[in-house]
Amino acid sequence: MKLLCSPASPYSNKVRMAAHFLGLKVSAIRVDTNTGPAILVDNNPLGKIPTLLTDDGVSVYDSVAIMHYFDRLTKGKLYPSKKSKRTDAEVLEALCDGICDCLLAIIYERRFRDAEKIHQPWIDRQWRKATSGLAHLSANPPKPGKKLNGGHFALAATLDYLDLRFKDQWEADHAPLIDWLRQFDKKFPAHNELKAQG
Repeated sequence: MKLLCSPASPYSNKVRMAAHFLGLKVSAIRVDTNTGPAILVDNNPLGKIPTLLTDDGVSVYDSVAIMHYFDRLTKGKLYPSKKSKRTDAEVLEALCDGICDCLLAIIYERRFRDAEKIHQPWIDRQWRKATSGLAHLSANPPKPGKKLNGGHFALAATLDYLDLRFKDQWEADHAPLIDWLRQFDKKFPAHNELKAQG
């Protein structure tokens, strides 16, 4: 399988960590979404990452769809089988992806607009949403439990992205999440080599 991705993308890195955890052979192919490369656009009409190209020629896109594809491929090794615990994992993943949506909106506002057109109230609104999500997670840090799941990889990818793009802007208020990440590292030693870069 091939994963069209970016090393800075939290959604890509969530998927890369999950694949490594599950022992799936997935080759990461770095693509630049801004240039609209044919390999990406031909396999995902939205031209977004991550996009998974399966060995049987199927394109799976959106990180959540890829995570659930991996879960089916490995007969349920990525999400809990108990319904209530699976719901917890899926809600955790949704919250983390939502935080990343807000963080990326901030980055794009700053990166792609001329300085005089940057709308600070929009940035402030996105940051409030992101920090609200982080406050909820700090007050209710997920338990790594006996087995890591999709929600855990989403949280690790979110914290990695914060460290990459918003260093020293969030850590002081969210010590429980830093502690959680240390526990995650013990359960998933490959984390350091797979975290966000760029």
